[in-house]
Amino acid sequence: MPLSGDASKAPDGPAPVGPKRPAPVGMTRSAPLLGISLKVGSTLVFSVMVVALKIASERIPVGEIVFARNFFGMWPVLAMVAFRGELMIAFRTSRPLGHLGRSAVGMTSMILSFTAFSLLPLPDATAIGFATPLIVVVLAWAVLRETVRIYRWSAVGVGFLGILVILSPHIGEEGYGGSQTIGALCGAGAAFFAAFAMIFVRKLCESERTSTIVTWFSGCATVFSLLTIPLGWMVPSQAWVVPDMETAGLLLLVGLSGGVGQILLTQSYRFADASTIAPFDYANMIWAVALGYFLFAEVPMPEVLIGAGIVIAAGVFVIYREHILGLDRTKNRRASSPSKS
Repeated sequence: MPLSGDASKAPDGPAPVGPKRPAPVGMTRSAPLLGISLKVGSTLVFSVMVVALKIASERIPVGEIVFARNFFGMWPVLAMVAFRGELMIAFRTSRPLGHLGRSAVGMTSMILSFTAFSLLPLPDATAIGFATPLIVVVLAWAVLRETVRIYRWSAVGVGFLGILVILSPHIGEEGYGGSQTIGALCGAGAAFFAAFAMIFVRKLCESERTSTIVTWFSGCATVFSLLTIPLGWMVPSQAWVVPDMETAGLLLLVGLSGGVGQILLTQSYRFADASTIAPFDYANMIWAVALGYFLFAEVPMPEVLIGAGIVIAAGVFVIYREHILGLDRTKNRRASSPSKS
C-alpha cells in the first residue's frame, strides 16, 4: 500500500498565470536505469519506515506516529523544494479546498495503513495495499468519467479476486472484532482512500505544480494529525505519550525515511516514464517478506503469496494497458495536428 500517502508521483501542472519563464535546464532526462534504481530505492526506504513504525506502534498510538511521519518527513521535502528553487511559489495556490480535501483523504489512508501494519504481518499488509491501482481505475471511471474498456475491467476484476484471497485468512479468524480482522479491514480501507487521494492529485495536476501539491500535503497532514490527540480522551490506549529516547529515535526514523523515500520517488519520475518504473513498486513485497521474516519471524501464508501474485499480475497488466493507451493518444494528437513545412 502506499506507505507515505504522498503526491510525489504527480507530474508538474501548468505554471501560475504570469510572465513565462524558461524551463529549468537538466531537470528531466531519459535515463531509465537511473529512474528504476531510484524507484527501487524508494521502496526499500519506505520499507525501513514501515519497520520503524511497526516497532514504535507497540509503545505509542498510531496518531502520534502519523504526526511524526508528517512533521519530520516535511523537512526533507521542503529541502528538496528549496533546492529546486520553488520554495516560495510552492505555497501559492488557487485551489486551497482541493489541497485540503486531498490532505484529508491522504491522512485517512495513512492512519488506516499504519494501523494495518501495526496489526498484520508485513507481507500481508503490503499485499492488501496493492489494491490501490485497481481501485484508481474504478474511481477514474466513476468520478473522472474516464473511459475504461473491457481489458482493464477484466484485470480489475481478477485483481479484486486476488485481494479476496489475501483477506481470506484474516477475516473472521479471531471473530470480527479480532486484531487480524481489524487490520485487514484497515488495510482495505487504506487502499481505497489512497486511490481516492490519487484522484484528487489528478485533478490538482491540472493547475498545480508537484512542489505545491507535496508541500501543502506535508503541512496540512502535520496539522490534521494533531486532531488525533482528543481521541485519547475517548480511547485511553490511543492517548499520546512522551516517548523515551529509543522511541523518539524510531519516530525520527519514521519521518526522515518517509521524507527521503518521497524524494527518491519524485526523482525517479524525472528519469523514466511512469509506465517504465511503476511496476517496480511491487518490489515492496520482496522487502516486506524479507524484513518480516528476519526481524519479526513472520512467514507469509500461502493464500497471501498466491493472492499477491494475482494482484501484481493484474496491476502490471493495467499499467501496460495505460502505457498502450498513452501511446495511442499521442499518435492521435500527432495525426490531428497540422504538419509543419
